[in-house]
Amino acid sequence: MPVRSVADYLDRHHYTYHSYNHPPADRALDIAEAARVPDSQLAKTVILNADGELIMAVLPANQLVDRERLRRAIGAIHLRFASEDEFRDRFPQCETGGEPPLGKLYGMPVYLDDMLARQDWIAFNAGTHTEIIKMDMVTFREMNEPVECSFTTWH
Repeated sequence: MPVRSVADYLDRHHYTYHSYNHPPADRALDIAEAARVPDSQLAKTVILNADGELIMAVLPANQLVDRERLRRAIGAIHLRFASEDEFRDRFPQCETGGEPPLGKLYGMPVYLDDMLARQDWIAFNAGTHTEIIKMDMVTFREMNEPVECSFTTWH
């Protein structure tokens, strides 16, 4: 079962999703393998600090954030990866590294990479290192109202 706050949020808003257990894994590529999900459709959530505001970058597991491209795309002056100390309190029931890309639930804007945005469905961490949530991209967009832009580079 997803972290209770995640499941409650999704259920309360009547979003359609499926949750799946998988063997423990920490890295996005390992999660994709453990969950048997194509790495191009497993969304990883990267928390960044853009001019003092925490944001979520959501990208395919097989990609890396190109901070300069993202900084230009969102019009930030300063952009850096946030430290765990900066965002840990925003995800009180989640395991560190298992943060789901639910910007409205956690009070952060979501930036969705174009490569992931082209997928019909995605999967993402459910707040733990042993479970993912799968949903169609239409639902993900409705749920997050993400800004779509191109900001990734290959592993």
